[in-house]
Amino acid sequence: MGKISYKKLKGSQNLRQRLVLALLSSTPVHIEDIHAEETWPGLRPHEVSFIRLLEKVCDDCSVEINDTGTKLKFKPGIVMGGRNLVHECALNRAIGYYLEPLIVLGLFAKKPLNITLKGITNDSKDPSVDTFRSTTLPMLKHFGVPSEGLDLEILSRGSAPQGGGEVLLSVPVVQSLTAVTWTDEGMVKRIRGITFSTRVAVQFENTMVYAARGIFNPFLPDVHIFTDHRQGAQAGKSPGYGISLVAETTSGCCISTDTAVSYSRQEETAELEDEEKKELMSPEDVGVQMATVLLGEIEQGGVVDSTHQGLLFLLCALCPQDVSKVRVGKLSPYGIETLRNIKDFLGVTFVIKPDPSTGTVILKCVGSGFRNLSRRIS
Repeated sequence: MGKISYKKLKGSQNLRQRLVLALLSSTPVHIEDIHAEETWPGLRPHEVSFIRLLEKVCDDCSVEINDTGTKLKFKPGIVMGGRNLVHECALNRAIGYYLEPLIVLGLFAKKPLNITLKGITNDSKDPSVDTFRSTTLPMLKHFGVPSEGLDLEILSRGSAPQGGGEVLLSVPVVQSLTAVTWTDEGMVKRIRGITFSTRVAVQFENTMVYAARGIFNPFLPDVHIFTDHRQGAQAGKSPGYGISLVAETTSGCCISTDTAVSYSRQEETAELEDEEKKELMSPEDVGVQMATVLLGEIEQGGVVDSTHQGLLFLLCALCPQDVSKVRVGKLSPYGIETLRNIKDFLGVTFVIKPDPSTGTVILKCVGSGFRNLSRRIS
């Protein structure tokens, strides 16, 4: 066996996406200076947890981490998928951190993926499990992913800092994705959403619903926000509450936003009442803020919201050699980094053309990533 040639990278930026693309393109990577300039250098707990998750869904992966955690060698194997898998997610990031890469890898696995993830279901850093269920999974259908076998079930909720949530993700295997021409945003026809609460009064949810509807009702009559109040074992281990909102358009687009409020991960003291007064946003403010943020996402245009830009570009690049054309609003920092990583690993470039009349951006690419994948999953 010849010497392995590693792709040399530096820094911790987009580590998760780099490892996913390394798997999809069968590219060994050597990453140095991971959080090297920070007070506590090296891989963070959620990054180590994500690497262990990749080892569970893949076969023949090789991972080498130095003593300080600042250097990582990753030799990709074969994405196997599998059923009845279980993974305990690190509690410094929510389950949403792990879901996006899992969904992409699951589509190109050898077997359908069925995995239970345990940890924090809702926080303010990562997209909530509700957003994945209401927005991310329907987005995949535009690329020809069948509804059958594609599901995300919320078994229990878990708020920061102690989590206790549990979700079951099912992803079917696809032979190939379908290239899209997805530029029609349509008009917003209805707003849907869900509030959640764990180990707090149910009135918190009613307040968030009332506040959010107060923002939407002057613009749109069809607004329905459900409530999901959990108790007992299904409420996880920490108190928290939050909201997830989705604007559905006449052309089948889903624009979403979400947030969650809970006690700081760094603090779990006995003086909870003082912390609540000092730090936690009120349910009314949460409802108003997220409704306003959603209106901002709608205003900037595009067929997806800013959170989903990276996934949209990646799916376009992984289509067979056919032209995909999509419209987004202002490019997000994550979207820009995704475009760079796609070019670096898959060799796929996008033609970017601003549309001055709408303030949106049209991107066009010829997918070719699947040619690399076909050799790995055949």
